[in-house]
Amino acid sequence: MRIENSFIPVRGVGEATERRLWERGITDWDAFDPSIDVPGVGSTTAERIETFIDHARNHLAERNARFFDDAFPGSERWRLYEDFRSETCFFDIETTGLDEHRDRVTTVSFHHNGETTTLVRGEDLTGEAVRKRLSGASLIASFNGARFDVPFLETSLDINVDTPHLDLMYPCRRLGLSGGLKSIETDIGIRRDRPDLSGRDAVRLWHEYERGDDEALETLVSYNRADTRNLETLADRVCESLHRDVFESFASAGPAESADGIDRDE
Repeated sequence: MRIENSFIPVRGVGEATERRLWERGITDWDAFDPSIDVPGVGSTTAERIETFIDHARNHLAERNARFFDDAFPGSERWRLYEDFRSETCFFDIETTGLDEHRDRVTTVSFHHNGETTTLVRGEDLTGEAVRKRLSGASLIASFNGARFDVPFLETSLDINVDTPHLDLMYPCRRLGLSGGLKSIETDIGIRRDRPDLSGRDAVRLWHEYERGDDEALETLVSYNRADTRNLETLADRVCESLHRDVFESFASAGPAESADGIDRDE
């Protein structure tokens, strides 16, 4: 689903009204016509929609993801992904524990445009290096990063992460996919080379590296990079599933019927 299919950022347009627009054949901005009778869309709302479309077209042309991040409800942030997919930076961190004030970030991996890079504590992991990679993207994506990765990075490295952020944990939950990243990967058929490693192993591997085991660091980096690369596959599948659930069935139902065959306007 693309941003251009969306009307929900407009004041006065909720999920039900947006669905009625789609059911009337108004499935994108180009199709909007204020003369088409849509229940719940009076003249004031129609003017708001036209104003939003005018502004949104300009911001989309300028690749301004921030505008849409601010405009969309948090639960609908996944709709930014298709338009900004090529400008999305996937990221994941490993740490020595769960306390952002006491524990340390050990590795941070980034996946963007098919390339994966990793920063390592004591080598090239600095606040400025992380900030540059995240601020250089239009959209960043993580799994549970809003509650864990970002606060950890901000506290440990003294940086501010303010790039529009798609935390894939929440779209997953919307689809009934619960548990951690690896559990969800298993549920939807995403495979990895080291399925037996966990977050606890990541802590152990770092301590082994500190005691002089360079192979432990290689394993840790490999594990962190796999997490990060798999986020792209997860985002593709989750956003495609939400596209079908949220948009496709209503948009294909025809101008008078909803996806369940009920004329909602009678």
